[in-house]
Amino acid sequence: MPALPSSLISSVSSAPAVTVPETAAGLPAALADLPDPRARRGVRHRLTVVVTAAVCAVAAGYRSYTAIAEWVADVPAATALALGIAPDRRPSEAMIRRLLQALDPDLLTAAVSGWLASRTIATPSAGRRAIAVDGKALRGSRTTSTPARHVLAACDQATGVVLASTDVDGKTNEITRFAPLLDQIGDLRDTVITVDALHCQRDHVAYLAERGAHWILTVKGNQPSLHAQLASLPWRAVPDATRDTDRGHGRREIRTCKILTISTGIEFPHAAQALQIRRRRRRLDQPKRFTTETVYAITDLRVHQASPAQLAGWIRGHWSIENKVHWVRDVTYDEDRSQIRTGTGPQVMAALRNAAIGALRTAGITNIAAANRHHARDSTRPLALLGIT
Repeated sequence: MPALPSSLISSVSSAPAVTVPETAAGLPAALADLPDPRARRGVRHRLTVVVTAAVCAVAAGYRSYTAIAEWVADVPAATALALGIAPDRRPSEAMIRRLLQALDPDLLTAAVSGWLASRTIATPSAGRRAIAVDGKALRGSRTTSTPARHVLAACDQATGVVLASTDVDGKTNEITRFAPLLDQIGDLRDTVITVDALHCQRDHVAYLAERGAHWILTVKGNQPSLHAQLASLPWRAVPDATRDTDRGHGRREIRTCKILTISTGIEFPHAAQALQIRRRRRRLDQPKRFTTETVYAITDLRVHQASPAQLAGWIRGHWSIENKVHWVRDVTYDEDRSQIRTGTGPQVMAALRNAAIGALRTAGITNIAAANRHHARDSTRPLALLGIT
């Protein structure tokens, strides 16, 4: 992962220009169809107003129900009015908390991702959209009697925007939630789906074939026969298809990728090519001590459908969900120490963090911590970020 810019100015100036269509509506309009879990009687603050205010607060770096309520209570009257809040009757912490912990996080993520998609320009370089699927435990939601909540998410590799998410409860696992997660994304035709070794499953491949999607699967010890077949291929006789070197974080890394067309001998449906990815790393203060990691992968993409550089890029890009989303939530938002546990609160707070991160990413910002400080200094900045005028 490249080093983060040291200031918001550098992160904005180094980011690619982002064109937001003039016809793109703000976040409140995108939330208009989100179902309100409250009874109609006695509702003082509309759902869209409360959720939008919560995303504004999170974009400014606020991390909890209490902090969100403090942001709402402290903003100037003009900002409150722009959000749709009467300055003399603002939502209380208890009201915000009860509403957020009753929302459907999957529907919230779908509404936000649809809005972010309208703000994002297409990436012309790769030719295909690539989506990384990965799970994350919300460690702070653990109690003495219940395990931590677990969320499976799908993230656009290019933008870092979370497109869909689903809860993985204690009665199931990520494998069974794979298809329901991707069912939330409307069109997967010609999209490349990347997953870790846990999801190297034949049922997943059959599902993706039905949706018209392509896939790249990492293969490890949970598929011992397949892993042995890939390891026994004549890799020594195969030249490197790609090779690149990276230096940063006090280390140097050399990555090579070899590719073989599969004709026979690999017992996996629709597999067209096998890949060997080798990473050699050394610390800069220990020039003679290299560590080597070898990983195998398979894909249904054929030679004419993707170049070696594209395949290597998508494999490495799979970690965008870790670098652009999970790492930011853990480090910048301190998610693992969040004590939110009631109802769907943990998943909804994760969705609010994803919404704020996605809005900042689509604005061309890479340093999320600096962006939080920037938006905290002026209450009108989060409103502009979310398209509220």
